[in-house]
Amino acid sequence: MAECDWDTVTVLRKKGSAAQSKSKQAVTAAQRKGEAVETSKKWAAGQNKQHVVTKNTAKLDRETEELSHQRVPLEVGKVIQQGRQNKGLTQKDLATKINEKPQIIAEYECGKAIPNNQVMGKIERAIGLKLRGKDIGLPLEACSKKK
Repeated sequence: MAECDWDTVTVLRKKGSAAQSKSKQAVTAAQRKGEAVETSKKWAAGQNKQHVVTKNTAKLDRETEELSHQRVPLEVGKVIQQGRQNKGLTQKDLATKINEKPQIIAEYECGKAIPNNQVMGKIERAIGLKLRGKDIGLPLEACSKKK
């Protein structure tokens, strides 16, 4: 047989399982040996804390102010509807004319839309009536002459 030099011998052993390394005994043994041990407490670990009332929840419950977006006044919706009908346009025709969806015109007329100055300006020019400011419902020509 050929001569073999076996200088190093490697022995593979299984390390302890995760449960063993997390046990109280394993942690204290590692601390005695002077090894670095990192321990951290998980907040609400293993507990059913999802229904606990916190300070923030109670504060939110006491909050009485109702926040909502400003909507287009119904008066403006009526002006749009009258101006559109005076021009002989349907909601769909007006929407096509100003490059918007018919649903947008319907929302403005019902007073459900959140006002957008760009859309309001397009509708004003299409129907020829003022929709913003103090002179709501007046023809655009009359408003420009006032200034």
